[in-house]
Amino acid sequence: MDAAAMILAARRERRVLLPLGAAAPVDAAAGYAVQRQVADMLGAVPPAGFKIGATTKQMQDYLGLSGPAAAFVPAASCNASGLEVDFAAFQGVGVECEIAVRLGADIPAGPCTAEQAAGAVAEVMAAIEIVEKRYGDLAALGTPTLIADQIFHASGVLGAGLAEWRTIHLGDLHGEIFVDGASRGAGYGRDLLGHPMNALAWLADSGAAHAFGGLRAGQVVWLGSVTPPIWLAGPCAVHVDFGLLGGVALTFH
Repeated sequence: MDAAAMILAARRERRVLLPLGAAAPVDAAAGYAVQRQVADMLGAVPPAGFKIGATTKQMQDYLGLSGPAAAFVPAASCNASGLEVDFAAFQGVGVECEIAVRLGADIPAGPCTAEQAAGAVAEVMAAIEIVEKRYGDLAALGTPTLIADQIFHASGVLGAGLAEWRTIHLGDLHGEIFVDGASRGAGYGRDLLGHPMNALAWLADSGAAHAFGGLRAGQVVWLGSVTPPIWLAGPCAVHVDFGLLGGVALTFH
């Protein structure tokens, strides 16, 4: 069985993804190639969007990564605020406090400036990424396999898109995440590689962008979490508030 099939079998059987042995991708480039195979097997090419993981130093330290990593997002992850889901449907579920964008123009795979990235953005919105702790020892699993398995991604929720986002200083946006009304973490837009558009520019030249042939108009990009993941103990209500950018809500029952 190849790496992509092993990854999907672990998800389907709701078990911890163990090191893949001889089938494991040997480096990040190979990890992105396997991730593309996973997307092909799920019928998710072209993807509905992408997520960026570890855009903050604290997240890189948390995951044992030397820099950001990215993954495709399927259409089933693009849910509107107010989503209600079954807590038991997820494996070791957590949530992240994110800023997302919807692209209005293509961005070719390759070097990109923050200004070029911003020029392709149609809307900006508050977002939640639903993540799963479906791994044991991350060091034993290896970063390339983590990349191949979409870096914890399970699903997502999107707030209302703001087309007039250029009137807001995105780097100064304060985002806070609440679980059952209690604050569980907060951060700023500038925590995402210095500015959210820096994160989007990074994605344009990432292994994910090259594996999927660039970024396309209409795709949604989760730019990264301004807090570490909040791991959940049971059914609850989750709310993210990004001030002028708005909020987004999710309920686990």
